[in-house]
Amino acid sequence: MVVINVNSPTRGKSLFLIFILGFGGSFHCGYHATGLSSPSPYIQRFINSSWYDRYEEPPPPQTVTMIWSLIVSMYAVGGLFGAGSMKFFSGTERKKIVICNSFITIIGACIMFTSKKANSFEMIIVARTLYGFCAGFGANIHLLYLGEISPTNIRGMVTLTSSTFMALGKLSGQLLGLSELLGREDLWNILLCVPAVFSVIQIVVLPFLPEAPRYLFIQKGNDKACKKALQSLWGPGDYKQELDEMLTEHLAIKAAPPNTVLQLLRDRMVRWQLIIICTIHCCNQLSGMSVISIFSFDIFLEAGIPKDKIRYITVGLGLSEILTSISSGLLIDHIGRRPLFWGGYGLMATCWVLVTITLNLKDSALWVSFIIASLFVLFIFFFSGGPGGGLPSLTSELFTQSNRTAAIVLTGSIRWLLFAVVGLVFPFLITALSSYCFILFACVCLLGCVFTFFLLPETKGKTLVAISEDFKAITICGKSFSEETVVETKF
Repeated sequence: MVVINVNSPTRGKSLFLIFILGFGGSFHCGYHATGLSSPSPYIQRFINSSWYDRYEEPPPPQTVTMIWSLIVSMYAVGGLFGAGSMKFFSGTERKKIVICNSFITIIGACIMFTSKKANSFEMIIVARTLYGFCAGFGANIHLLYLGEISPTNIRGMVTLTSSTFMALGKLSGQLLGLSELLGREDLWNILLCVPAVFSVIQIVVLPFLPEAPRYLFIQKGNDKACKKALQSLWGPGDYKQELDEMLTEHLAIKAAPPNTVLQLLRDRMVRWQLIIICTIHCCNQLSGMSVISIFSFDIFLEAGIPKDKIRYITVGLGLSEILTSISSGLLIDHIGRRPLFWGGYGLMATCWVLVTITLNLKDSALWVSFIIASLFVLFIFFFSGGPGGGLPSLTSELFTQSNRTAAIVLTGSIRWLLFAVVGLVFPFLITALSSYCFILFACVCLLGCVFTFFLLPETKGKTLVAISEDFKAITICGKSFSEETVVETKF
């Protein structure tokens, strides 16, 4: 057995691989979620000028709105298809999948870069769709790869880096979008191509880095290559604990071959895992975090914060998210998963209640607006350090290799679908309910707190097979989903 000291630098290539996967994976999701906010007025002016050059008349306002909505929403549509496409590549080498995804990203960046010179807003729509596909697909394979390279004792820390790189992507999109950098009318097409640089680096570097050890052992049956990959990643050692765990999982998979998404939904043995992971994904997407990412400018403007200060506040939000995500990564394998979820949801619900109260008091004093901004910073702190930070680790831990790909495809599709729904519905919610719409988010967070407190088992330091056994022990009224029938006799 090898004990890895997480307080000292690793002796292998693991840290370098984590960085390469992060910048080519979930970083793109974060960047494209915030990167479109700053150049939005310039792109809408480009739509106007492009239309005028073709038809020699200005476009109707509703046409510009429709085209702009397509540019925004097709990213989520692409993400939904990307997340769902991973099921077709579950048996393919992880490095090959990642490299192919990077090539598609570069194609999208080339289309985006040339759209301005070609005077074509259609090219922007196509590029955004490709970006979405690569973000949805790349985030899933990134999480799968991390789960397959990480030893048991630091699995939570390693898988949580996907959230850290997503937060870094959001911060980069906000920071580069400042007018002092790339947030200018003559540079908006370059701003939207920045992540492709990391895709090029990934294509060049990844072939020289190890394949995922768990994939080599469980799906290829090559224990020697697996051990060699572990030693290359984490330094010399026999890695008996990791190999024994993989062997146990390999034998379990022989008895139960890999499932499709439909088979996973029908499998009673993982019913509790599905209910819990899908509920947490829904709570995360409907907690209000995506609203902050998409509509932060409009929310802060409504809160009374001066327009020239808002972009700098959003950069502060991104910075707080990444710092919290890093801190959570250092703590998750010490304090466990459960407290991050139920504690984070409870504090997030409190923040939304306070936001609702302060928004109704914003006209009473100037300083109330900055209290509102502080509450948003606190919300991001609790989200990134709680449910947002712990979810990647939980997704990798709740499912064995035979079910993991199907589970990641399912939860990724849920995430992107709800992302699109929230983006479409929130403008109508805030018009109808004003500040009271945040109470809906508070209710979702409260639901997540109660649900995870009572039903989520602790997974810290446990093997995947042991975690599966914990879920089989969950019963309601004496009945477990893992049992086909339970007959109770009372006398």
